[in-house]
Amino acid sequence: MNNLPPLAERMRPKMLDDYAGQQHLVGQGAVLRKAIASGNLPSMIFWGPPGVGKTTLAYIISQSLDRPFFSLSAINSGVKDVREVIEKAALYKQGGQTLPVLFIDEIHRFSKSQQDSLLGAVERGLVTLIGATTENPSFEVISALLSRCQVYILQPLSEEDLISLLQKAMREDELLQQKRITINEHEALLRLSGGDARKLLNIFELLVNALSGTAEIVINNEAVLANVQQNMALYDKAGEQHYDIISAFIKSMRGSDPNGAVYWLARMLVGGEDPLFIARRMLILASEDIGNANPNALLLAQSCFEAVNVIGMPEARIILSQTAVYLATSAKSNASYMAIGEAMDLVRRTGDLPVPLHLRNAPTKLMKNIGYGKEYKYAHSYDGNFTDQDFLPEQLRGTKLYDPGQNARENEAREKLKKLWGERYKY
Repeated sequence: MNNLPPLAERMRPKMLDDYAGQQHLVGQGAVLRKAIASGNLPSMIFWGPPGVGKTTLAYIISQSLDRPFFSLSAINSGVKDVREVIEKAALYKQGGQTLPVLFIDEIHRFSKSQQDSLLGAVERGLVTLIGATTENPSFEVISALLSRCQVYILQPLSEEDLISLLQKAMREDELLQQKRITINEHEALLRLSGGDARKLLNIFELLVNALSGTAEIVINNEAVLANVQQNMALYDKAGEQHYDIISAFIKSMRGSDPNGAVYWLARMLVGGEDPLFIARRMLILASEDIGNANPNALLLAQSCFEAVNVIGMPEARIILSQTAVYLATSAKSNASYMAIGEAMDLVRRTGDLPVPLHLRNAPTKLMKNIGYGKEYKYAHSYDGNFTDQDFLPEQLRGTKLYDPGQNARENEAREKLKKLWGERYKY
């Protein structure tokens, strides 16, 4: 049994009719099935969570059209690998042969320059590109490439889809057919798999092997938790552990502990987390938890995101570490975060209050005649570029939403606001 591929690989479908889920794309009369049937296949991006069949669907498409299939992973492939495939595709075209499908798994991990290397071949039709991504392609795929691809969204597999896969495996897999297997409960299997068909089948195979000493293998929630859970990976970027570790990372930076921040960063990177996901979360923290206590934090976090996008791993780990340490050791303030939260709550409670007349725009004579902008005071016409006037609806006059944090920069801002507004906002 050790010489055979894993169950998930043995059960990989080879025909469209055996493919599980995604009926909105490949069901009878669906858009992608029509494109395959016509033979006019556009370059495309498959966007969806792990284990929903992106790689399998790409392979089935190439086989359905009798097209050569090249597969690259953005984790361990670079521009050189892409160019080699493109050169082979050019030879196919020169020889009048069928042009290939180029599948790139995790295309969001390609840097801008790596994605640029695909453009020419896609434009000339040398290859039909199929990219797979778990991340929003609007943010992760360069616009020039994205505009040349059709984006198809793959949905998480339903419980019915996943249970059907298990039943199909027990019916059709030559090894499982030899065993007496009864599944009394599915909940733990489905929860641990997180909707990932590949993981579900791998967990199921691990469980069957663990219980093979008995004449009949009975699977229930207790058996799953007892035999599988302790063998699960320490970091699972698609499951509960993913959210626990990113939470620990954020809380370490918020709590000003660079040691904790770098440790949890390392856990994510070693576990294969997308560096851009990490960089995005640091961007949010820079504004939510640091804000105007240190405005440079947001600038550094933005620079980090852009640099990681251009450079990619493994060098991106250095930039991520530098930024995490900077954010962890920075002064903290959530004042802006709290202010917008309170303001939005206030809007929900008070509704669409009218804009005071003196603040309204007056582009027409009629608007001027009825008082739009009439008593507005242009701040730059006054000493210190300030004059006392109301900027909130009349019903909310004097409502303070921004309360500066207790740090050097915002203490300075508080003193300035006191001088400007006196008792109006009670700073």
